[in-house]
This record gives sequence, structure tokens and C-alpha cells, in this order.
Amino acid sequence: MKKRIYSAILMVIALALMFVLKIYVSDYFFDVFFATLTCVGGFEMSRLLSKIGKYNFLWISTLFPAFLFAGNLIGIHFATKTGNLYWIVYTLLIDILIMFVGFVVAFCVSFFQKRANLQNEMQVRQIENTSAFKFSLVKALNTLITFVYPSFIFLMFMFLNHINDLPFDKLSSVSSNVSVFAILTALLIPMITDTFAMLTGSVIGGRKLCPKISPKKTISGAVGGTIWCVIVGACIYLIFANILSFESFMNIFPIWAYLLIVFFGSAIAQCGDLFESIIKRRAGVKDSGKFLPGHGGFLDRVDSHIFMAPYIFLAFMFVLV
Repeated sequence: MKKRIYSAILMVIALALMFVLKIYVSDYFFDVFFATLTCVGGFEMSRLLSKIGKYNFLWISTLFPAFLFAGNLIGIHFATKTGNLYWIVYTLLIDILIMFVGFVVAFCVSFFQKRANLQNEMQVRQIENTSAFKFSLVKALNTLITFVYPSFIFLMFMFLNHINDLPFDKLSSVSSNVSVFAILTALLIPMITDTFAMLTGSVIGGRKLCPKISPKKTISGAVGGTIWCVIVGACIYLIFANILSFESFMNIFPIWAYLLIVFFGSAIAQCGDLFESIIKRRAGVKDSGKFLPGHGGFLDRVDSHIFMAPYIFLAFMFVLV
């Protein structure tokens, strides 16, 4: 229990430090923070896939987020300099190209290694009657899975981090740091949902939500978590509007739109949690790793956050365009 508390305190301190550095020094601290965590996530996802039986390249999965990080920085830079929103699409295409190159590299590393090493690996994995080409192709495809989840999806946080720099016409009249509000929204929705789902479920109980996937989750907890998330979201909105002088932003971003985003975001967060539970159940493990003492792995803490980044960015973009 002490380890869990200490780890939680360290996580809060780390996030608080990142926000301070972002506001007073540079946005790029958060970018590096997200990229570093994504490398840990890639490592854990690669280990989970291996336990499921989907052999892959651990070292490529771990290092790959650094290349997506560079691709996103390039795209965001040109979107800012040119004032062209199409650079967001171009950046996504760059990311897809980087993932394809990573897939090709993974295939070549496997297929063109020494035949003795390749055959030995196939024997260790008890793979018979399979050609070296097919073995290498499957290994590369399994590695590609880690490129998409969590790396590509989670690094969409970089777009939220630079939303002020992107050429949204409606933000030209806003002096406030909207990216802080966006990141907080993406971080808090899963946290609030998870906390109140647990509290509501423990008090009310009732039918299980997905007993074969996550036995402790209840339907009442899922509904209660979403309702309370919307209520707390309204409070957060009003705090930013009244205390932090966000009036100019709130004029173009009405509260009903924000609460609608929070409502669907809460549901997406719970789906993200269940998605990783499926992976862990298939891998036969309780935790994705040991990165956070008392909490398990990195993916255990951010499973409900991973799909938040692209969702919140698309939702904000829809309102701001």
C-alpha cells in the first residue's frame, strides 16, 4: 500500500512539474515526457504480445516512439510556420510512412539475419513447416501492432500540447493557454471516471459490466462514473472560465459542447480500460509490467488515457475549425 501511495505522489509531482515547465519555460518538455512514457509503453506492449504468442522485436517496439516523436515535431513545426491546417493531415501521413518503414526494417532484420540464428529462433518458438519469409513477415506485423498501440495513438498528446500553435482561426483572439485546458481534460476524464466508477460500483453494486474481462466492474459503476465525470467536468469548465480568465475561449467553446465531449470521453476511457484488460487476460498476467511500484506497469495507469489523446484533439478541432 505504501508503494502505491508513494508512486501516486511521484506521478502527481511529475505531472505538476511538467505543467510548470510547459507554462513558464517551453511546451517541448511535455513532448519529451510523453515520448519517454510511450517508449515504456512500447516495451510493455511488446512483452504482452510475446506472452500471448505474438513474437515481435522488443528493442524496435521500445525505440520506435522516438521516430514518431520526431515526425510529429516536424509536422507541428510546419503547421505552425505555414499556418496551414492541412499539415495536421500531412503529419499523420508522415507517421504512417514512419510506421511502414519500421515494419520493413523489422522484416529485413529478421529475414536477412544469419540463417542459423533464424532457424534457432524458430525452433525455440516451436514454429515448424513455416518459411523464413512467412516467419519474418508475421514477426514484423506483430511489431507493427506496438507501433499503433500505444505509440501512434498515445503520441497524439503532442497535438494537444501544441494546440495553441496550430492555425485555428478561432484561437487567434484567445490569449489564454488553451493547450493546458486540453491536456487537463484528456488527463482528468479517465481519472475522474475511474475514481467515481469504483466508488459508485462499491456502494450500489449490481450486475457486472464485463465479468469475463474485468470481474470487478459493474454497470452501475460505469454509469455513475460517467455521470460524475460530467458533473466534475462542468466544475472544471467554470473554474477555468471564472478564475483563470478563460472568457474569450469560452465564448467560442460553449459549455454544452464541452460537457458533450466529456460525456463521450468518459465512455471512451472505460472502453480503453477494457481493451487493455482483454490483452492482459489473453497474456495471462495481472499487470502489464513493474514500471510503477504498487500500480503495475505504465499501460496499467494509462490504458484509459491512450484513446483520449486523439479523441480530445479531434473534438476540440471540430469545435475550433
